[in-house]
Amino acid sequence: MALSRFIRDSFWGRLAYHLSGHKIFAHKEDKPGYVVPEKYLVGFGAQSNEGKGSPSESSIAIAGETDTPVDSTESPQIKSQDIIVEWDAPDDPDNPQNWPVYQKVFFAVEIGFLTVSVYMGSAIYTPGIEEIRADFDISRIEATLPLSLFVIGYGVGPMVFSPMSENVIFGRTSIYIVTLFIFFILQIPTALSKNIASLCVLRIITGFFASPALATGGASIADVFSMPYMPVGIAMWSIAAVCGPSLGPLIGSVFAQLIGWRWTFWFMLIISGIAFLVLGFFLPETHQDTLLHRKAKRLRALTGNPNITSNGEIANRKLTKKELAIDILWRPFEITIFEPVVLLINVYIALIYSILYLWFEAFPIVFLGTYHFNLIELGVSYVGVMIGILIGACFYIPIIYRQFTKKLLNGEGVAPEVFIPIAIVGACLMPIGIFIFGWSATPSQHWIGPIIGTGIFAMGAFIIFQTLFNYLGMSFYRYLASVYASNDLFRSLCAGALPLVGDPLFENLGSEKFPVGWGSSILGFICVLMIAIPVLFYLNGVKLRARSKYAGEG
Repeated sequence: MALSRFIRDSFWGRLAYHLSGHKIFAHKEDKPGYVVPEKYLVGFGAQSNEGKGSPSESSIAIAGETDTPVDSTESPQIKSQDIIVEWDAPDDPDNPQNWPVYQKVFFAVEIGFLTVSVYMGSAIYTPGIEEIRADFDISRIEATLPLSLFVIGYGVGPMVFSPMSENVIFGRTSIYIVTLFIFFILQIPTALSKNIASLCVLRIITGFFASPALATGGASIADVFSMPYMPVGIAMWSIAAVCGPSLGPLIGSVFAQLIGWRWTFWFMLIISGIAFLVLGFFLPETHQDTLLHRKAKRLRALTGNPNITSNGEIANRKLTKKELAIDILWRPFEITIFEPVVLLINVYIALIYSILYLWFEAFPIVFLGTYHFNLIELGVSYVGVMIGILIGACFYIPIIYRQFTKKLLNGEGVAPEVFIPIAIVGACLMPIGIFIFGWSATPSQHWIGPIIGTGIFAMGAFIIFQTLFNYLGMSFYRYLASVYASNDLFRSLCAGALPLVGDPLFENLGSEKFPVGWGSSILGFICVLMIAIPVLFYLNGVKLRARSKYAGEG
């Protein structure tokens, strides 16, 4: 598999490129005999491609010298002499959206692997909570606090890292790899924690550095999959994103029972270390503005023409460093506060995540207390969630391919509301799964009943995630990383806090016969009320988006 481009544009490939003076992993602009397109040589005739078969004048595209002059009053940051770098052709292989299908799939698998490598860390230690309580002499709520803090940490992180990834200075890959390395190192002191205070502090910091993949992963997928195929690509990544929290307790239960709770963090050290080594060499940069910015720098160095620039550099030019920092950090908050579509979707998805993490508190009550499973069997019970996700994906992907992808490929117009009917189906499945879980979890009934309930809920949750994320993706394509970051913050703050009240919720409302019946029902009734949100989008989505400042840009 020819993946030399992946290595060249990876973190370590870029480092080797700079340390070797642009000789290792050289780009075409660095190689002898490269023919500089004529448009980049305007005003620099002495360095033209004389005798090299330069492109014709028709290829010239210079701001201020095209058939349609640039109005400097409308775009004051664009100078009349600017020569804006673009892809060499519509099928330029350096454009990630022109990669072969197998490379796009390989890239999606890499982002999925990165996401699982950090996301399973959220709840991986929870099967060992009782052992932690005994070691540190603390209450169950105190032992649950590291889970909540990790979730809050990875909610706050994207508010910094995701907007940074949208700026040409940083791009996506360097942020992924640097934060992954810090996450990897932090597993050592976490595994060696001597008290609950140090464990809590380390968990919120590791959550912060685990965060880029959880919000920016969807934007990375959108970098390489064109709009018709973007929902399918995001679905591939989301299987990993949604399965990650359930995979953690499954693995953690094995270590907690056979070796001890500290080995859950040693396992995280191993898996994140493998991810760091593999992705450091094979995860390429895909942010188009960043790639064009790097190309502009190479062309400036080659031609000596200071007028060569890129759209990303022009966007940064109009801002001071202070203004640039404010623009990067404020945008996710602005989108959340002033965009009703984003706010409502954030509320809905926050509810789903909250229920998911509350369920992590209900599983020991049901499967350890009611059905007397051991820790490993408790971990296996989370497989029901993953099976539900996979079944949901098997239904969702063919439907959305027919209703969205094929229509776009045939030249038909498709509005973001195409996702909403499927979202309503998913919204109805979730409370059904919750009620089945709550009222079938009783000593007189087989344990398969609650497992089926978790699977139905997970199926509905996956469909809701996909449809609403893609609704956001189509509506706010240009600022996708910031939109997903705001969503990540909202859901993580809610999901991080609610596990702390999980035990009181189920214990105070439970009975010997139905230990989680009424506690689950409260969550189910809330889910029923929340069905109104996708219905609202179906009836009024066009009007809501028409009033948006950010929707439809790009």
